[in-house]
Amino acid sequence: MSHNEKNLVLIGMPGSGKSTIGIILAKNTSRDFVDTDVVIQTHEHRSLQDILNKEGYMKLREIEEKWVISLNVENSVIATGGSVVYSEKSMAHLSDNGTIVFLDVSLETLKQRITDYDQRGIARRPDQSFEDLFEERAILYRKYANITIPSDSLAQDAACRTIIKSLDQG
Repeated sequence: MSHNEKNLVLIGMPGSGKSTIGIILAKNTSRDFVDTDVVIQTHEHRSLQDILNKEGYMKLREIEEKWVISLNVENSVIATGGSVVYSEKSMAHLSDNGTIVFLDVSLETLKQRITDYDQRGIARRPDQSFEDLFEERAILYRKYANITIPSDSLAQDAACRTIIKSLDQG
């Protein structure tokens, strides 16, 4: 698989810009765009929040793993759900078929962007604060990332240019 056919996989916290940046990146690199949250909702015929409310966060992570490891795409930008990094199987599948890009955004910036924390479909323990979730996931994002893009002060277009530049240098 050539560099151009490989997938670009965006990981990061909810509110880090994975979906929006992913769409722009797909256009700028002539790739398809896949949002795994949309894949899950389409195949499950319900929202992520509905799955969380009725079956809990562990069930959502299980469903997410099922659909992520079933993805069979190339030459795509894949925006993942923030919890994908809890699944070693999912991350191995995504890594085997692409470059993992971590959109690294500070806790302060995320708090400004996310006002609907409890309705956002975020797979977390019921007692888990956003701060605790951030700390827990940041370790995993860094573990799996091939490229880390500090994205706090970058506009979406600038983040895309930075990702493309990093790929060209890699």
